[in-house]
Amino acid sequence: MSPTGYPWPIETARLDNGLRVVVSEDRTAPVVAVNIWYDVGSRHEPDGQAGFAHLFEHLMFEGSEHVAKTEHMRLIQGAGGSLNATTSQDRTNYFETLPAEHLELALWLEADRMGGLVPALTQETLDNQREVVKNERRQRYDNVPYGDAWLRLLPLLYPPGHPYHHATIGSMEDLNAADLPTFAAFHTTYYAPNNAVLSVAGDAAAEDVFALAEKYFGGLPARPDIPPAPDGTNPAPPSGPMRDDVVGDVPAPRVYLSHRTHPFGSRGYDAVTVLAAILGTGRGSRLYQRLADGARLAQPDFVSAYGVDLAHAPAPLIVTATARDGVAAADLEAGLVEVVDGLAGGIEQEELDRAKALLTTSWWRLLSTVAGRADALSRYATQFGDPARVAERLPAWQSITRDEVVQAATELRPETRVTLTYLPEEKSA
Repeated sequence: MSPTGYPWPIETARLDNGLRVVVSEDRTAPVVAVNIWYDVGSRHEPDGQAGFAHLFEHLMFEGSEHVAKTEHMRLIQGAGGSLNATTSQDRTNYFETLPAEHLELALWLEADRMGGLVPALTQETLDNQREVVKNERRQRYDNVPYGDAWLRLLPLLYPPGHPYHHATIGSMEDLNAADLPTFAAFHTTYYAPNNAVLSVAGDAAAEDVFALAEKYFGGLPARPDIPPAPDGTNPAPPSGPMRDDVVGDVPAPRVYLSHRTHPFGSRGYDAVTVLAAILGTGRGSRLYQRLADGARLAQPDFVSAYGVDLAHAPAPLIVTATARDGVAAADLEAGLVEVVDGLAGGIEQEELDRAKALLTTSWWRLLSTVAGRADALSRYATQFGDPARVAERLPAWQSITRDEVVQAATELRPETRVTLTYLPEEKSA
């Protein structure tokens, strides 16, 4: 295993019910991170069930067969730990970091809500969490300046029927329309041991983790008929440039340019990742140098470029900037386009070296905690079938050439571009 990508040991086992268990021992500090990825995200949601995966991120903290409502959080925090969960298009994950002596507690809690949530699920709990999700949408998307950008970009990037067409927050209409048995069936279908990866990183021996996993998860039945996610690997090519111009309650014009590129984990996407760092990471980036510091079209703190790490379809690259006072959206957009299109003309070796240095720093920052390592191991086991492939990512970035970055830039063609602009209401005229 390459020491430049992941220098800690990785050991794996698979229980008879299909649960994959990954352990990365590190005795540096007496803490462990427990991380479980379920292979269910918004891309798996059937018609009429948009938002179900995200709702279960909430419901999984509301009690299970042997754990009362809010007890999961109370027990972990009472043991000196921290915990949370997230949902994406590709997966839902649950994680906690706590003193190593409480590893068994965390595994018992995770097993109980994997196998015992449905018996504890009530109409009251479901109704309460539906309201929580609605409030989350208001706070994060609907009532925040530019907050609905992701909701607007996805349907422009991916056609109707594509598994990435809708965001994880989902449809309030679908959430309201579904009854308790429908939600229970969703959990039974996807929250199964053979649809999950359990990773533990930190102060624990692999043989002890495997034994505890067998003790608490081994009796949970596998689900033999988990439906595959819809295939989105080859979406129809864009018929032309797409755009959405929004007039709303925003403090300044903002522009987003976006393109579908390559799936996360591919060589093409690694080149896009390096390109994004050249384009929009830090004060040395092209966007900052040319739009914020040079032409002074953009606010210095609001220029960026980044890829969204989606693994099962061409992932998007997003380039964005917010205008300085008095700068028109059209001028800002023209400046962004000029910088993005200019990458195809070539890059300097200094730019490439700087981007790789930034990516190296971000990689080791991710892996500097046991929580970051456990999540990375769960990702590579779930999405690529082998947690040890985590060691490939940094060497892959480091091996990207200038020609590959330029090739990635030439693929950002104007005829396939998605443009989203926000205009303040008072300046709409």
